[in-house]
Amino acid sequence: MSVIRVDATRVLGRVDRRLFGGFVEHLGRSIYGGLYEPGSPHADEHGFRSDVVAALKDLRVPVLRWPGGNFVSNYHWTDGIGPVEDRPTRMELAWHLTESNHVGTDEFLRWCEREGIEPFLCVNMGSGSLDEAQSWVEYCNAPVGTYWADLRAANGHPEPYGVKLWALGNEMYGSYQVGSLPAEQYVVKARQFAAVMKRTDPSIQLIACGKDGLDEWDRIVLEGLADIVDMHSIHTYTGSPNYWVNQFAPYQAERALTRMRALIDDVAYRKGLDKKVRISYDEWNVWYRYTEGIFAPSDQPPLEERYDLGDALAVSTYLNIFLRHCDLIGMANLAQMVNVIAPIFTRTDSLFLQTIYHPFRLYSEHTQALSVDTFVDGPTHVLEERPEWEHWIWRAPVSDMNPFQMLDASATRDEDGTTVTVTVVNRDRENAVDARLDLVAAQVTGLAQVSTVVGPEPYATNDFDHPETVHVVEDQVDLRGDATYRFAPHSTTVLRIPLALV
Repeated sequence: MSVIRVDATRVLGRVDRRLFGGFVEHLGRSIYGGLYEPGSPHADEHGFRSDVVAALKDLRVPVLRWPGGNFVSNYHWTDGIGPVEDRPTRMELAWHLTESNHVGTDEFLRWCEREGIEPFLCVNMGSGSLDEAQSWVEYCNAPVGTYWADLRAANGHPEPYGVKLWALGNEMYGSYQVGSLPAEQYVVKARQFAAVMKRTDPSIQLIACGKDGLDEWDRIVLEGLADIVDMHSIHTYTGSPNYWVNQFAPYQAERALTRMRALIDDVAYRKGLDKKVRISYDEWNVWYRYTEGIFAPSDQPPLEERYDLGDALAVSTYLNIFLRHCDLIGMANLAQMVNVIAPIFTRTDSLFLQTIYHPFRLYSEHTQALSVDTFVDGPTHVLEERPEWEHWIWRAPVSDMNPFQMLDASATRDEDGTTVTVTVVNRDRENAVDARLDLVAAQVTGLAQVSTVVGPEPYATNDFDHPETVHVVEDQVDLRGDATYRFAPHSTTVLRIPLALV
């Protein structure tokens, strides 16, 4: 029998709600035709879809990254303000599309205000200038009395938006990125951008452009910017048509976080910094199906990944990893939220929830304030990787981390120690796994609430005609006395357990 040991008295860190953030980019139908679709029967008076908003609210998304992504490195924010009919249509160089600029700064930030979502803006460090970055901060955050603040007021928003989160470019290491740079040159440029942005509003938080947490780029950028930024971003995408590779590839994120923790500690010590940089995991997801490039077949819009139950289990493993390292992570943003590699999938008259929606919702809803120590011992799987199983771009071998536990778990508790939430992924394709829950220094005081993401088989998917093939089953279980539970095959389970610390 497996053992899941949870020590609710040993706190690993406080969970920042920004860990359940999202990302919307001007790419495919993410915004136009997804978040924003004036022609939809679900569109509100501003053109934003109320059904999409409702689905996002159920995910409890606290923060959204915008407008990119690769898109931002050729985006000039001034194209997207003022009367819509006067805005230019631009050639978009990242995804080889066109940009109407119908959704710009005011549309996005007003929508965030209405929906209670914190905006996270990324500045153009590709084709953009220092003046452009400075003026964007001024437009968003300065009180009236200066040119850009007065223009904001003239555009209908006299009060500052108060945007606190600003990224210093996106993936500036990539040759595919407009204006890409070597790491040393990026550091010089980022310090210049940071200086003018902070002089405009000293209260903003800056996020440096890291890579994947495993590259020399991350070391150079961290050493060069640790004294002036609040967070260092890393991006990880994994996935494979092979079930087992798909399940264990997310441990590349745990490897990245472990390395970044050591780098951050080292830089802080050597530079004598009072405050340590945290990680912004501002792009992460399962993404692998378009093996000939980033674009979909000609009859399908770009990157409209259709997820199966196995992908949902991989997303659950990512979330467990983030909770285990929550003392290091200041923010994480699932990429993306609508249509493009996303949990929400729309057509003009309707939407359905993809498989990955369900674990994200359960974790966001039930995760509590403090992450606590969790240990798993049980059946393992030895991963054998082959070149043909790797994704065309996300080369993330993890077989050197063998063997892998069949169960992966994390746990959080409330401030008072009266409830613990245990989240468990069973990757076994065929078999249920029995596990004894060893709650260290705690006693169960009542019935546990159980939510389980289930489906008929690991490759099951949802669609418009079958929206609940993969769904959530709710139950209660009595774990007093013999605290054992049988975890269904290929499932994610969330146990919310009332307890008393002893």
